[in-house]
Amino acid sequence: MSVELALTASSGDLSWKRRQEDDSRAIGLTGAEIDLARRGLSFDLKIARAIAFALALNEHTRARASAAGLCERSCVEIEHLAAANRKVAGS
Repeated sequence: MSVELALTASSGDLSWKRRQEDDSRAIGLTGAEIDLARRGLSFDLKIARAIAFALALNEHTRARASAAGLCERSCVEIEHLAAANRKVAGS
């Protein structure tokens, strides 16, 4: 959820942001964690590296995400989520 919050932070759709916030709180994220994710950050190193990778897809950020404990499957999912977000943002 933190990766999605970071990728869609610049969206002007307030109803979407409210739904994201409700979903985030439902899975246990605090207001501070939600705010940080929307700024591309996290208190948790693994999540912070996942967000950094999603916002700047390259080998360096992928390696840092992997070193923080993200598995190959998670990296691929982040790549797909980031690509889908770019496609939506570009349309």
